[in-house]
Amino acid sequence: MTMNQTIGSAFNKTTYRLSGHGPRNIGMLMTTFHDMNEDTDSDMYGKGKFIEQFQEKMAEFLGKESAVFFPSGTMAQQIALRIWCDRQGLRKVAYHPLCHLEIHEEDGLKKLHGIEPVLLADRSRLITLDDVKNRGEDISCLLLELPQREIGGQLPDYAELEAISAYCHEQGIKLHLDGARLFEILPYYGKTAAEICSLFDSVYVSFYKGIGGVAGAILTGDSEFTEESKPWKRRHGGDLISLYPYIISSDYYFEQRIGKMEQYYQGARQLAEWFNRCPRTATVPEVPVSNMFHIHFAAPQAQVEQALIDLYEETGIGITSNLRAIDENSCYTEISVGDKYAELSSKQIETVFSLLIRKLSLLGKA
Repeated sequence: MTMNQTIGSAFNKTTYRLSGHGPRNIGMLMTTFHDMNEDTDSDMYGKGKFIEQFQEKMAEFLGKESAVFFPSGTMAQQIALRIWCDRQGLRKVAYHPLCHLEIHEEDGLKKLHGIEPVLLADRSRLITLDDVKNRGEDISCLLLELPQREIGGQLPDYAELEAISAYCHEQGIKLHLDGARLFEILPYYGKTAAEICSLFDSVYVSFYKGIGGVAGAILTGDSEFTEESKPWKRRHGGDLISLYPYIISSDYYFEQRIGKMEQYYQGARQLAEWFNRCPRTATVPEVPVSNMFHIHFAAPQAQVEQALIDLYEETGIGITSNLRAIDENSCYTEISVGDKYAELSSKQIETVFSLLIRKLSLLGKA
């Protein structure tokens, strides 16, 4: 055992990983340029063949009229909600209490756009049709995140999703999809991206999560909506002179990985089965509905961290680079299955979990 080593540094020294696609280093961008013609013209301030072709490709894949590439999803989603609020003449939107806009964006929606959020459901469960019907306030737009990342990547039944969509359209409420992990839920629903997106007026997707690109996002909807988003993109400082490094990596890794989502999903289900055999351990959800899930440990963070550090040093296999405390006697982490999981043999997986079971069994014992 190495003294005073953090779980992050121990994880970075491992040879194999249960989650992710591998290190986010310069090499992941360099790889995407190998087959590029160096004389290819770049995009310029959101215009040009390069960016326009990718936007058209993604609009078609998502089943929408038009799409705009953004450097970040934070920018894209605030702009989407601003457009719907301006159209409706009401600066109120509804979303989950653990929505990205509520907990990770420094109140950007409120401070930059003066939009007031109405929080639906409680922190531990998904938004339901009843929550939407009983919201108690008029709203311009409802945002749904699929999957709901902060509660383990849970998903509603598809029939519930259809019912929420139908209700919003009947009531004149715009429906926006936070689809940061949309590609990852296609195997569970057994639907195409276009079929899911047809339930929504606007959709955002990310290219650095399950796709594993450098950065970047697409905002899509009808042509009038996307045209309205372009001056807002400029106002937010997102209309950079060129975005081609983001676009190239987004397109490259989209082609590399969009066909692997079923593989990642099945890998997550297999991994969750292993974790649920361990003492003091439970996954949320118990059976994953995408490539991601949370692992909850009924033990203090420091104790679990040390057990994992020892495990990494003994096996060379990493599970996670961080743990977050829930309270003094419990903690959790998030797993997102990607390319790295397929590099492990069944024997290696059996070995690492046999050792993990032993180490977790000893926690709290003198």
